[in-house]
Amino acid sequence: MEFVHKSILFDECMQALDPSRGGVYVDCTAGGGGHSLGIAERLPEGSRLICLDRDDDAIAACTKRLSAFADKVTIVKTEFSALGAALDSLGIDKIDGIMWDLGVSSYQLDEAERGFSYMADAPLDMRMDRCATLDAAYVVNCYSEEELRRLIFAYGEEKFAPKIASAIVKKRSESPVSTTLELAEIIKNAIPAAARRKEAQHPAKRTFQAIRIEVNRELDVIRPAIEEAVRRLNAGGRAAVITFHSLEDRITKQTMADLAKGCTCPPEFPVCVCGNEPKVKLLSKKPIIPSDAEIADNPRARSAKLRVAEKL
Repeated sequence: MEFVHKSILFDECMQALDPSRGGVYVDCTAGGGGHSLGIAERLPEGSRLICLDRDDDAIAACTKRLSAFADKVTIVKTEFSALGAALDSLGIDKIDGIMWDLGVSSYQLDEAERGFSYMADAPLDMRMDRCATLDAAYVVNCYSEEELRRLIFAYGEEKFAPKIASAIVKKRSESPVSTTLELAEIIKNAIPAAARRKEAQHPAKRTFQAIRIEVNRELDVIRPAIEEAVRRLNAGGRAAVITFHSLEDRITKQTMADLAKGCTCPPEFPVCVCGNEPKVKLLSKKPIIPSDAEIADNPRARSAKLRVAEKL
């Protein structure tokens, strides 16, 4: 299957990052290379783009798509939590722009065998990096009921997490839960019919999101990655982050706010003793969201939010 992924908030990202200024840019979630291609096309001679991704299919697609820019593009298979190590390995200390397009790609959702979708039958997997050891099958069949309840509530914001966790444990006591549709059916039956009727979205959506986040450790790495990026940015360099659900956006918003804050002394202190100074300025108080036209063309853009900070 061809790696197809529509780049969301593309024009807004290009405007925010302004790669025509030149320098070193990083796409931490290169995927199929949509945003990366836009950056590469705008970079002047002598500039450089580093593309990171942990998915082998994404690496292959990005390499093919950016082949015309091989002289200025370096593609590295790694997760963005290793941003610092990746830059060090390339002899790069400072950068001028960096972006993330967080979450799962359209390709990963649409390729049934990857096990991300509750709409097609496949083995439980959900690994963005298929070399990783932890997969959805292990989470579903080996985590305790308490652990399942915790992650479904915390990462899926699912109010029926106790019922869903209990139903999973009961079913797997009879035989392992092995496929996506089997899991989706367990989840659906665990949610009261009245609640299902009120929901516009699939009843398994939040639980699948939670398991995917757990498998890929998606939330744990956002804050340290943004902090490392800001440390690496030259003055005037920008960091742009696209999120797709409230958990990602909350972490991104708070991290950028903390970096823009400066003094962290208690308000009762007469003078500042921490010496902390603002490291970035926020380019907009509210997130940038897709236009109605983009949402109509690509419904998956509906929940996207873009936040941008500039290094002081």
